[in-house]
Amino acid sequence: MDVSLILFAGVAFLAVLLALEGLYILWASRHSAQARRIKARLAALSGDVPAGAASIERTMAPERLPRLNALIALTGPGRRLRRLTGAAAVTASVAELLLLSIALAACGLLLPPLLGKPMVVGLGAALALGALPWWRVASRAADRIARIERQFPEALDLMGRAMRAGHAFPSAIRMVAEEMPAPLGRDFRVLFDEINYGVPANDALAHLAERVPIADVSYFVVAVMIQRESGGNLAELLDKIAALVRERLRLLGEIRTLSAEGRLSALILTALPFGVGLVVNIVNPEFMAVLWTDPMGLRMVGVSLAMMAAGIFWMRRIIRIRV
Repeated sequence: MDVSLILFAGVAFLAVLLALEGLYILWASRHSAQARRIKARLAALSGDVPAGAASIERTMAPERLPRLNALIALTGPGRRLRRLTGAAAVTASVAELLLLSIALAACGLLLPPLLGKPMVVGLGAALALGALPWWRVASRAADRIARIERQFPEALDLMGRAMRAGHAFPSAIRMVAEEMPAPLGRDFRVLFDEINYGVPANDALAHLAERVPIADVSYFVVAVMIQRESGGNLAELLDKIAALVRERLRLLGEIRTLSAEGRLSALILTALPFGVGLVVNIVNPEFMAVLWTDPMGLRMVGVSLAMMAAGIFWMRRIIRIRV
């Protein structure tokens, strides 16, 4: 093979590689998380903070459908749904999500009869579509809570170092709000703003525990409240809480590793009947049609679904270990 061709191929490869590296560096310098964080810090230092980054107390948008939300908040399930949406940090209110869920359930209930399918299919579609918005909210809340759990020990260490350096408790909260990325940084920013604008510290800490439904945050809030009443070394207390949180996360990781086989088995056992039914319906539709056309078949489907729901609930209780 010609040596010049090999050299040309090598030079072309290096040129393409360097071009891709340059494009990535150019993109990262403007759009990466670190670049956005540095830009926000520079804007805050220079006083050019945009209106959207102002205090939560001044820029909080009015809640949509306030009367319906107030009625929902009077019930126990409504309060739990409000806590769920607060943990997920979604912009939609509980009333909007309920209306969306009802609309999707109505579409799922009416569509199968229009297509000539039995009513049991409509009921299943209504349940699935009606639960879709809340599944999305729950998954987003779980993801946000998991990220906060990973960030929380670092925030406690930062607060402890700040208080050893001579900063007061509100100043330590402000440092966490400025240094830590979202989502924990945003929650501590709200906490600092509430304390800064006159909300009692205990009430502001209680609001933090309500926004972030994590046991570690509740321990932190209770410990700070007790320390404010009885006194003591708060920096040392924060270090102990951070060590406790890290040990809990380490133990939780080991438990998740050991229970991975059980969770995978539960997932396979849950999906297997539906997968087999779908394959049989594709291969031999007449064989599966008995379940939809015969009254006994419909009763068998209902009993099977109820037994599967009980089995799923039982497997979930077995593999879900709280630490």
